[in-house]
Amino acid sequence: MDTALATHSAPAAPASALVNLPVKQILMLLFGLVALAAIVVAGINWARTPDYRVLFANLSDRDGGSVVAALAQMNVPYRHTEGGGAIMVPADKVHDVRLKLASQGLPRGGTVGFELMETQRFGVTQFQERLNFQRGLEGELTRSIQSLSAVQSARVHLALPAQNGFLREQQKPSASVLLTLRSGRTLDRSQIAGIVHLVAASIPELNPKQVNVIDQTGALLSAGTEAGGTGLDPNQLNYIRQIETGYIQRITDILEPILGRENVRAQVSTDVDFTQSESTAEQYRPNQGAEPAAIRSQQVTEANEKAGGTTAQGIPGALSNQPAAQARAPVNGPAQAPQAAAPAGAGANATSGRREALTNYEVDKTVRVTRNSTGNIKRVTAAVVVNHRKTVAADGKVSWTPLEPAELENINALVREAIGFSKERGDSINVVNAPFSREEPPKEVELPLWKQPENVAMAKESGRYLGMLVLALVVIFTVIRPALKTMHVRPAGARAGGGAVGQLSARVENDVALPAPPGVALSGTQIGARDAALKLARDDPGAVASVVRSWVTKEA
Repeated sequence: MDTALATHSAPAAPASALVNLPVKQILMLLFGLVALAAIVVAGINWARTPDYRVLFANLSDRDGGSVVAALAQMNVPYRHTEGGGAIMVPADKVHDVRLKLASQGLPRGGTVGFELMETQRFGVTQFQERLNFQRGLEGELTRSIQSLSAVQSARVHLALPAQNGFLREQQKPSASVLLTLRSGRTLDRSQIAGIVHLVAASIPELNPKQVNVIDQTGALLSAGTEAGGTGLDPNQLNYIRQIETGYIQRITDILEPILGRENVRAQVSTDVDFTQSESTAEQYRPNQGAEPAAIRSQQVTEANEKAGGTTAQGIPGALSNQPAAQARAPVNGPAQAPQAAAPAGAGANATSGRREALTNYEVDKTVRVTRNSTGNIKRVTAAVVVNHRKTVAADGKVSWTPLEPAELENINALVREAIGFSKERGDSINVVNAPFSREEPPKEVELPLWKQPENVAMAKESGRYLGMLVLALVVIFTVIRPALKTMHVRPAGARAGGGAVGQLSARVENDVALPAPPGVALSGTQIGARDAALKLARDDPGAVASVVRSWVTKEA
């Protein structure tokens, strides 16, 4: 029997295979495809989603609404944190958006400054204009005070009385400042004095004494800055601190080259006298000595009279009754030479003279006004501690030995000269040699790779995409792949073909008898046909399976 085998290609039928699948497998396949598409879309959107950073935090509702409206006009995406405490924008736009909002004056911080004067309407009365100016000035002062690191918020109230033409009836301005300090922060006296003088210098004719500063608890902070307050003012405290720091630096600079760095500790305390006093002294000295005395004034009186007396002479009448001429006594004039006395028996024509001289001398007076200088050092005390001397043995062992008494005496002398020791002033110096407590500096512990911030951030970023990839693989291998394998399932005879592209068909030209039952002898031709069929099944099982299938189909 001659057997002829021929191959012919069978058209693929995926549509029919999909239709022949059970409904459960079809739904599973569709669900897998949809899940895979959703994962891909979510990964793309996640990759495109920008990282949001804080733009502004702790904004008031008014400022927050203004900022959100400005962001909407600029088409900038934004988000709110929980509770609306902060506004977040993409990280690559934070600085650009801040600059653009600053050009618009946002955020205003809840205060209005002199920009209020830019929106003046026509027809504003003088009272309204003055009120707007006061509000603008209060806002500008509030902004300046809030720029301090310790101040969270501030409010400024100004009392500016209206000026009139009567100088005696004019009132002085005053101001009040309410501060809300940050948690755990305080203001020292110098900072409070700075706030007081900032407000006083911003308003004409405002005395710093008329500025009151209180905190959120109602405590008056500006009480110590008023004149006449007890204690030293910040400038005096700073002056004392500078003097003590200078002494400490001198001691350290002169001892460290001898003892080594970090082997000297010094503290200096100074008693400074800031008392101001003024004295005036007047001293009078007599006009004695070789120097000529200074004449202040001199008066000389001189009179001449006749010895016989004065009698009326001449024709009686008004002319003969005139009084005698007054004697001349020139003041500061040259001294007149005294006239000689008339000799005895001169007769009726003899005359007598009288001369008086009064001289006033300048009084020697010294007026001395003494003002003592402030900031005089009354006493200096210094405490110096030096470490033991470090000794390194040949084997590398380190030991510390105390200094010799002669070395301590030399150190004491150096310290005395460094601070300008004065026994009359009552200065004292104490130098002590003691071992320092050495604490090993903490070793820097290197963080493992999995704890380093940059690696953690990179792991988080990579984990997002890795998680999506794993989820996609799970959907593919648990849902889609089993459904696709079900489409290719075939009968047992077809599976033997192993998915061959072409289907083999066999055509038997001569009738071949089936093998005889067991115990029946076969002819030579039958044995040859059997061997040929076995060899064909062994070499090409697909062809044999196709022949068997064709037989089964014909029988059906």
